[in-house]
Amino acid sequence: MGEMASEAVLLSADDAALATRAAWLYHAGGFTQTEVAEKLGLAPAKAHRLIARATRAGLVRVFVEGPIGGCIAAEDELRARFGLGFCRVVPALDEPGLPLRALGTAAASFLRDVLERGEHRVIGVGHGRTLAAAVDFLPRALAPQVRLVSLLGGLPRRISTGPFDVIHRLAEKTGAEAYLLPVPMVANTPADGAVLRAQRGVAETLALATEASLVLAGIGAVDSAAFLPMAGMVAPEEVRDLRARGATGEMLGRYFAADGGLIETELHDRVIAVPPSAMRGLVAVAGGEEKADAINAVLRSGLLHGLITDEPTARRLVAGSS
Repeated sequence: MGEMASEAVLLSADDAALATRAAWLYHAGGFTQTEVAEKLGLAPAKAHRLIARATRAGLVRVFVEGPIGGCIAAEDELRARFGLGFCRVVPALDEPGLPLRALGTAAASFLRDVLERGEHRVIGVGHGRTLAAAVDFLPRALAPQVRLVSLLGGLPRRISTGPFDVIHRLAEKTGAEAYLLPVPMVANTPADGAVLRAQRGVAETLALATEASLVLAGIGAVDSAAFLPMAGMVAPEEVRDLRARGATGEMLGRYFAADGGLIETELHDRVIAVPPSAMRGLVAVAGGEEKADAINAVLRSGLLHGLITDEPTARRLVAGSS
């Protein structure tokens, strides 16, 4: 995203407007680059450069509608095995590490369709890099009738992609009203957690979150490179303890064993978040082969209504659940 931001800065206001018009004619209008040049009175080479710069600057968001043949079988298999009401599997884009572009684009397409249909009045929003990518790829989709609510505390100890950042940018793009939890995600003690959950504003927001008919959440692995430890919300020694107890995956601050059972840990009493068991319409956006075991654990919990993932991860999930 840094390259997109720097490219956008390099575009003057006039060039940005012209690049946007050229990109619109090319991508939405279906005109060739030569035809775009003729319509705008430009040399063909300049029209080509403007369209390319609009794409690099993040001014273009492309969604490809329709089923993807190689992914349909995996979607059907995952729906059947885990009782999912919804599953979307998208091809990988040969990204190193987390497939943020593939998952972000797929989740943005799903969310855009949801907002256009207007079926949900309250939508819960989780945390993490994958959901942040989804918001990055989401075009403006005004939905002022929707209320967005954060599902967990949003004050990380270190700067990272926290819940406030995700939900704030989503509210900017949709014009929706957003409700935040202005408390740490993890309290120091269970007693502190009880006090924070009872605070005025916090209790009301947690109650509103349980009214959400759609919830978007990420899934984390149980290691030091996962989102919560990287954000300073969970200490390294706590990660080691969780692994020793058999924790395999994390969702909304709760940790799951490989069989889908909830891990018994004091940490859950310190988390300021809505438990997944209290959620309806819970859709996880998660992928990357290193997260396959974590996703499998959450799938086995039976809490998910839907899953958005990439094809290599889906293949591992299908093979692992045979």
